[in-house]
Amino acid sequence: MSDTPLLAAEGLVKRFPSGVVAADGVSFAVRHGETVGLVGASGSGKSTVARIVLGLTRPDAGTVRFDGRELTTLPPRRLRPLRARLQFVPQSPRASLNPRLTAAESIAFNLRAHGWRRRDIRARVAELLDQVGLTAGHGDRRPAELSGGQAQRVAIARALATRPDLVVCDEAVSALDRSVQAQILNLLAGLQRETGVAYLFISHDPAVVEHLCDRVLVMRDGRVTSPSKERP
Repeated sequence: MSDTPLLAAEGLVKRFPSGVVAADGVSFAVRHGETVGLVGASGSGKSTVARIVLGLTRPDAGTVRFDGRELTTLPPRRLRPLRARLQFVPQSPRASLNPRLTAAESIAFNLRAHGWRRRDIRARVAELLDQVGLTAGHGDRRPAELSGGQAQRVAIARALATRPDLVVCDEAVSALDRSVQAQILNLLAGLQRETGVAYLFISHDPAVVEHLCDRVLVMRDGRVTSPSKERP
């Protein structure tokens, strides 16, 4: 694992018109192939930090460098090529999956959006479904026909489709029951060993992040309140 950060956030500040300070000097780094946990209660600012990292929210101050490139000042047209390398797994996969598309079509859509050729997409989708423990039959189903765990596997496959370097997982298992949570966490760990992808894993549950993460940061009221802890 390289010591040079893949992602480095420095002094992130975000204030909303309501007066809420969602990020107040947040700094952290994620190295290649590493999983960093960001844990805190609802309203602590975790999801705002995730949106800043993904380029969906502009900070009022601070920087985000991804593989040496400053993201917060890039115009959308220059940020777009980097999105293939920086992907996202949401809390609610059914809400993020187009209900009109099958699971395979949702994965393929992400590939098309990043310029993959049609002749390569079918094989890549089949490979991804197998990687996340789903069959071709699951690929033919729409979100309403999938269980919560199956839908999250589709969301993970969609995120990994472009072979990203970093995936932001925002409460990616919180909507699942405990037995399915464990399956998805084990899947994420196995995919990391297989592909070398790094994760920024956001959760309100300390037990979840400690199970998966190499280091853990705790947030409260927009601030990192404790230094990162290395996993034993």
